[in-house]
Amino acid sequence: YPNNLKGDEIMFEAKIMGVADVVEAMSSHRPYRPALGIDKALEEITKNKGILYEPEVVNACIKLFKEKGQV
Repeated sequence: YPNNLKGDEIMFEAKIMGVADVVEAMSSHRPYRPALGIDKALEEITKNKGILYEPEVVNACIKLFKEKGQV
C-alpha cells in the first residue's frame, strides 16, 4: 500500500474505497474486456475477505447488494 501502510495504519475510508473500486472495476465494461458482472465481483471480495479486503467492509458491501436485490 502507499507509504508502506499496513492493517490498521490504513484509513477505514480507504478500505471502503478499495472494495468499492474492485466491485466497480469488475462489474463494469472495460476496453480490454466485457463486464464480469456483480456476482463475480462479490465472489472476488468474499474469497479474499480478511486477506486483501477488510471483512467489515466486505460484509457491508454484500449486505447492500442483497438489500437492493442485486444478488
